[in-house]
Amino acid sequence: MSIFGGDSKFESSIKFVPYPQEAVYRNISDLRNLEKVQDRIPEDKVNDLTFDEDTVGVNVAPVGELKLRICEREEPKCVKFETVQSPVPFNVWIQVLPVDEASSKMKVTVKADLNPFIKSMVEKPLQEAVEKIADALAQVQYT
Repeated sequence: MSIFGGDSKFESSIKFVPYPQEAVYRNISDLRNLEKVQDRIPEDKVNDLTFDEDTVGVNVAPVGELKLRICEREEPKCVKFETVQSPVPFNVWIQVLPVDEASSKMKVTVKADLNPFIKSMVEKPLQEAVEKIADALAQVQYT
């Protein structure tokens, strides 16, 4: 880590999901399934949501245009994303682990290379965003 920046990690709390690990993984590993949660995204914060199987693009106020691509699928437990377009490069992991045959648990992690000045400004909103993403994903019907 240099004095100019370093990896900053933001993790959601662990969320209980009342669906089997395989069903959750199958849905989050294909971004076309975002259609199921599109109505839960606050329109005052997010505009112009576009997606296909591997990428998602969105205009986030006040950040601007963000585009993420799935860079790794580790069936059935993890999907990793990397930024394609963003003011700050970052990675996102969505981990899914089984609780039992019918339920699982999930955690969302964001890792970004932030200098101390930027980190002090975005730390709280980014942590809140990670938690909201995890909450939204935990409420999806993974059938």
